[in-house]
Amino acid sequence: MSHKLLITEDDSHTVYSEQYGAHYHSVYGALEESIHVFISAGLYHAYRRGKTTISIFEMGMGTGLNALLTAIEAEQLDLKVDYCTIESDPIPSEKVEELNYPNLLDHVSCQDIQYQIHRCSWNESIAINEHFVFRKILGKLEETVLTQKVDLIYYDAFAPSCQANLWTEDIHSKLYDSLADDGVLVTYCTQGAFRRTLENLGYKIERLNGPGRKREMLRATKAANIKPI
Repeated sequence: MSHKLLITEDDSHTVYSEQYGAHYHSVYGALEESIHVFISAGLYHAYRRGKTTISIFEMGMGTGLNALLTAIEAEQLDLKVDYCTIESDPIPSEKVEELNYPNLLDHVSCQDIQYQIHRCSWNESIAINEHFVFRKILGKLEETVLTQKVDLIYYDAFAPSCQANLWTEDIHSKLYDSLADDGVLVTYCTQGAFRRTLENLGYKIERLNGPGRKREMLRATKAANIKPI
């Protein structure tokens, strides 16, 4: 069995990948981490800056929690969200059926949104509701051409110790180029080498309070069209 379902400290599910030897979320609270890093520091930040339509690229669909929370918040905030996510190792359908997020989130359509996120076809756009258009790519980021400019990147890959290939300057140069002017990348990772990679690409870096027991997280803003020489 390559994926194991586990309960984190806030009673929400995460998955443990035997292939990578890593959890998809913080064991101290999957729901808390996703809300803190991606919704509060990412989506809400864009909303506070006056965005009414937001395009989002997520690296690491995983359990679909970030997409689910974004869909719920898009409706609450009356935002139009175009959401694209990529995953190379989808969670088995029997594990998806057990995910307990709809039991913890107070939203009438939560179960249906979670179902659509996981059951819709790969590589096709679907309007889950009037606020949220969703597309998921089955593949590897290294091999994927990013053609759409986006406002916000949720970078939720496994840690550099597990997937070093997803934290290189080549990968993040491609992502930087895919961001619109003043676009933002948010991630839980604060590793020094990675932070310097982002700075070298031309990002303005903010070190924010982290979720739960994690001290910090990063928010990186694309400061200009042209990367430093």
